[in-house]
Amino acid sequence: QVQLVESGGGLVQAGGSLRLSCAVSGRTLSNYVMAWFRQAPGKEREFVASISWSIGRTYYANSVKGRFTISRDNAKNTMYLQMNSLKPEDTAVYYCAGRSVLANEYNYRGQGTQVTVSS
Repeated sequence: QVQLVESGGGLVQAGGSLRLSCAVSGRTLSNYVMAWFRQAPGKEREFVASISWSIGRTYYANSVKGRFTISRDNAKNTMYLQMNSLKPEDTAVYYCAGRSVLANEYNYRGQGTQVTVSS
């Protein structure tokens, strides 16, 4: 059974940094795309960033480009999201998700970790 477990969320002041982790167990990720999504209260889920596990190609939402960096550690089967220059509008529950490179939808998702940025 595939499990995705996020950690690293918390409360930070605007301008600060946090690093989220997503530990994956239950499968290898060589043919997978892993991603971070977020959902703020009253808003729809929003794509944040993704990474192709085998080649490391990354994509970012315009709202986080230049401030967030997605990365992965193959040996640890863990994905990261380094978040710098945080803004109050980054406040949300952050989820990691995974899909096969051949799939259109992300069929694995973690429980989420809360990120709160105070002004």
